[in-house]
Amino acid sequence: MTPFALRILIVADDPLARAGIASLLVDQAAVTVTGLAGSDGDLTAAVTAFAPDVLIWDLGWDAAGRIEVLSHFCDDHGLPVMALLGSSAGAAAVQAAGTRGLLSRTTDGAQLAAAALAVGQGLLVFDPELLPAPALPVAGQSTDGAGGDSAPIEQLSARELDVLRGMAEGLSNKQIARSLGISEHTVKFHINAILGKLDAQSRTEAVVRATRAGLILL
Repeated sequence: MTPFALRILIVADDPLARAGIASLLVDQAAVTVTGLAGSDGDLTAAVTAFAPDVLIWDLGWDAAGRIEVLSHFCDDHGLPVMALLGSSAGAAAVQAAGTRGLLSRTTDGAQLAAAALAVGQGLLVFDPELLPAPALPVAGQSTDGAGGDSAPIEQLSARELDVLRGMAEGLSNKQIARSLGISEHTVKFHINAILGKLDAQSRTEAVVRATRAGLILL
């Protein structure tokens, strides 16, 4: 461990999973595991006790049943969360919950540490095999291959663009609300409008579409 090692709290319902993830990171000099916790416990108390920089949250092989807890945590805390998932089932919902990273449960220790460091620095890290970037129509072509122009993106309001930029920075709903001086309910309203206007199913897809359309710069 270095004096400036990134502090990590591992969250997993399965004690064996918690121990396994910790063992992957034990030899990674850039990070240190400060604590282990279950998602069914008091995570606020765990965050206070262990003072992590990043959470690594194991969601098992299927995130169903855990999304709500994850979403509430991301909304209520400013800490970046990197999720681990065993398959692509529910991956879009995990990303939409406010996580800043999503990797496979089979990721090795070096990759896991590197991803945690990136997330801790404000970057978004998503495994393309779990959450691939959406295929977008090429200008001048229709989606059915018959030719013609692709459907134009509905214009976003100035406030929607502000929220979209926060999404691109990986901010939680609470952080976006605080930075813009609006309520979390209003942020969620704007996000729903953005997803609809960009014809996107997740926050990542919305950011990708907006970037390719020139609405925001990363």
